[in-house]
Amino acid sequence: METTNSLTSTTFAQDSFLELVKKTRTYRRFDESKKVSQEQLKQLVTYASYTPSGANKMPLKYIISTNEKTNETIFANVGWAAYLADWAGPVQGEKPTGYIIMLRDTEISKATATDEGIQAQTIMLGATAMGLGGCIMGNVKRAELSQALSLDKRYEIALVLALGYPTEKVVIEKMGKDGDIKYYHDENNVNHVPKRSIEETLLSVI
Repeated sequence: METTNSLTSTTFAQDSFLELVKKTRTYRRFDESKKVSQEQLKQLVTYASYTPSGANKMPLKYIISTNEKTNETIFANVGWAAYLADWAGPVQGEKPTGYIIMLRDTEISKATATDEGIQAQTIMLGATAMGLGGCIMGNVKRAELSQALSLDKRYEIALVLALGYPTEKVVIEKMGKDGDIKYYHDENNVNHVPKRSIEETLLSVI
């Protein structure tokens, strides 16, 4: 009986985690009237701080912002959606209300790519669990934003994570035979995102 309960619990946990991963999409439009709090952003950075790090160097540092003026500065220095050429980004009322800026502390290490991916996804999973959503952005005017934030030269901007309460719908689609990977908006402004199937992703079972 205990074994059955344990298996049931494990299955439920796996199903729940799969749903969390599937819900952790890229969101670019938010309800700007609902504000992200500093406490929420601090908690997300706390999640990141517990993740594995190459050689346990932990070279990533963070700046969080819920300040409207600072948020506008960050917003002006990021790019939103390369594949949506006819969409310039969220308009007033749809903008993120919180940002997490991921920094490389170059005096600790410059080899941070693995850490960046691990921590960014951990933050986004945590955001989904909080009822938030967001966008991980590498398209950043790093020199301009670094200057605007008066960053010490030891810090390099790795990524900018925009966060808020999402208002858009994102649908995962099976990638077509043409191999087109571009996400797109339909006539109802629903964002469709192609994904490779597990049959294509898993090359072999040995």
